Amino acid sequence: MSGLFSSLNASVQALNAQSRALETSGKNLANVNNASYARQRVVFGDLGTVQTPTGPESMGLQALGVEQLRDALLDRQVLRESSRSAFYLAQQSAYQRTQAGLGQTLGSPSAATGASSTSDNGIGAALDDLFTAFQGFASSPTDSGQRQALLQKAAILTDRFQLTDQRLAQVQSDLDTQIGSDVTAVNGLLQSVADLNAQIGRFEINRPGSAVDLRDQRQAVLEQLAAKLPITLTDTADGQVLVSAQDAAGNPVRLVNLAAVTGAATFSGTQVLAGTPPTVLALDSGSIQGALTARDGAVQTLRDNLDRLVRQLVTSVNAAYNPTGATGDFFSAAGLTAATIQVAPTVTAANLKASDGGAAGDNTVARAIAQLASTRFATASGDPIDGTFSNFYANSVSGLGQALAGVNSQVSNQTNIEQLVRTQRDGVSGVSLDEEMAALLKYQRAFQASSRVFNTIDTLLDNVVNQLGR
Repeated sequence: MSGLFSSLNASVQALNAQSRALETSGKNLANVNNASYARQRVVFGDLGTVQTPTGPESMGLQALGVEQLRDALLDRQVLRESSRSAFYLAQQSAYQRTQAGLGQTLGSPSAATGASSTSDNGIGAALDDLFTAFQGFASSPTDSGQRQALLQKAAILTDRFQLTDQRLAQVQSDLDTQIGSDVTAVNGLLQSVADLNAQIGRFEINRPGSAVDLRDQRQAVLEQLAAKLPITLTDTADGQVLVSAQDAAGNPVRLVNLAAVTGAATFSGTQVLAGTPPTVLALDSGSIQGALTARDGAVQTLRDNLDRLVRQLVTSVNAAYNPTGATGDFFSAAGLTAATIQVAPTVTAANLKASDGGAAGDNTVARAIAQLASTRFATASGDPIDGTFSNFYANSVSGLGQALAGVNSQVSNQTNIEQLVRTQRDGVSGVSLDEEMAALLKYQRAFQASSRVFNTIDTLLDNVVNQLGR
């Protein structure tokens, strides 16, 4: 009797264990397309052994728990590679918006010169048009049509300088807004990690590693956080993680300490601070640093070069247009930046000068300004730019083109690396339909076999209880 009852109990335990395994396989199949999910397996174990009159006897099978199939090293590597990918993608997006602000398309850098080809319908074309208009004015200094055309070309050039500078400034302003939004998102993600730490700590007090779904959620949040800024993790004995960044000296700055956020992140306009006390973070990856690198790098360099170009253009044209300094400038002397350049308000088609007080057909001033198109300037001589106007502008634009081409290459390479690491992790943690279907069949057969054992023992007990006395 005791043997039948113990066998019946063991078969019940087996049914429960196989049922748990079936449920887990079903859960894995349901999450096959969930990128944040790590596949799970039921851990089987023996209930123990007892001594009986016939010798030691097993108490049966049980499901000890559910384990999560994760590789901590691959998880950490995914965090690092996703952070670097976000860094390059943020730069790529910024440079593409800057290219649109220039009003022209940048080609690939030339292997011979290093300069990028351009579809020039922006400032470069307007510069050429201005000097061509001065050449036409020099040919017909008394032609009212040439005078009107010259002033129109000058107005177009100043408008393009101003609009381009406004667009580039707006790109930088948009990047500031994006960084502020990312910092706000960082604070929300840090709080989510702290909250999940607290929940995992409570669930795993007596059963370490059992809060598998919460661990999946935390890993997904950590990957979102790493895309914003680089982080390092330290595991604790109770299943929680400590989240840190680094300062300029390489020292850790604690962002999350168990279930608490240790100082919210802030953006000062030039730097990101976090921790207690607020410490400047040294960022080398993540979308925040990518936006900062683009804003203060190639975009600001282009704006500075446009200002230098305008300063050279205004001073050179005014020096040729007003050699004595007494008859009025062509460009406003106060407009020495791309944002402020303008034709002097006193200049009209009627009083436009072809010469500085010469006869009606004299064109010395107009020719001198037209010749500026081929004049080579040098910073070594105190000029704001090196080379001709067109060459300096083309080189400035090509600097942005090279930056964009370089980051496009980095994005392509980094995307391949990140995909490779994620594929490696999926080989450990990802759900395989074929594998899960095979496991499902195995657990189904085991459940059916345990059911038959249960039915057989139930029949034997019925014979013992109800039939032997007859």
